[in-house]
Amino acid sequence: MRDMRALLVLCLGASAGWAQTAPRPEFEVASVKPSTPASGPTTTVGVHIDGAQVHIGPLPLKDYIRSAYRVALYQVVGPDWLGSEKFDINAKLPSGASRDQVPEMLQTLLEERFQLKLHRESKDFPVYGLIAVPGGAKIKESQADPAAEGDPSKEAIQVGATGGPQGVNVNFGKGSYFNFADGKLEGKKLPMQVFAETLARFVDRPVLDMTNLPGRYDLSLNLSPEDYRAMLIRSAINAGVSLPPEALRLLDSSDGSLGAALKPLGLKLDARKAPLEVLVIDKIERTPSAN
Repeated sequence: MRDMRALLVLCLGASAGWAQTAPRPEFEVASVKPSTPASGPTTTVGVHIDGAQVHIGPLPLKDYIRSAYRVALYQVVGPDWLGSEKFDINAKLPSGASRDQVPEMLQTLLEERFQLKLHRESKDFPVYGLIAVPGGAKIKESQADPAAEGDPSKEAIQVGATGGPQGVNVNFGKGSYFNFADGKLEGKKLPMQVFAETLARFVDRPVLDMTNLPGRYDLSLNLSPEDYRAMLIRSAINAGVSLPPEALRLLDSSDGSLGAALKPLGLKLDARKAPLEVLVIDKIERTPSAN
């Protein structure tokens, strides 16, 4: 699956970082192992954090880098195999550690086990801006569920994603999810940033949230058969799946109904260019050092 940013950023946290002079957080113990190849066309991945126990995978190395440095998948520039080599990580948080420190712990792990070295650059990208049309967005804000609210620092995090020829589903927990199947894209309790990142799975360029809408929303898009098929093919391409030429030619049959599907929601994808920071991989080993 491409760009699991919505999956990992939400569950690994995006709060304030640690002081530059402090030692970088690291897992108490951690194992990194190549994932067992999927036995069928459907891929299932997940992130589970329960107490001090952390289990993530199977995910491509590129997704771990993106999550560790809190960027989008398209902001990681490196060898092609980063998107195909998958690993499982099982780790334990040290006593007193916060879940918000997991990305920094992943940075330490990647640098130690894969000898990762990188630098940052700014680059202009062709993007789509997700914007509200004149008159404003016409989307339903999700109803709060007090029964589902609790202390997030004490609750287990269980996020799962499944993708294959029949569609894509990501479950963020507590009733928040998106589902792309049967000619529809549906989301529940989604922040608009996550909805923008969701759309980016199915189009040919990054999607940036420019709506300035602060809440969580329930959304549903009905797609034409041609556009649904093209979006399904695009999601496979974005996930690094190799497809035969005849499948790629089907992209030309898309009738642009994604724009039509967004219109009743008062939303629009606006093509533009934007400067974005990228992480350029200078060095990385293909095989991790021994656990």
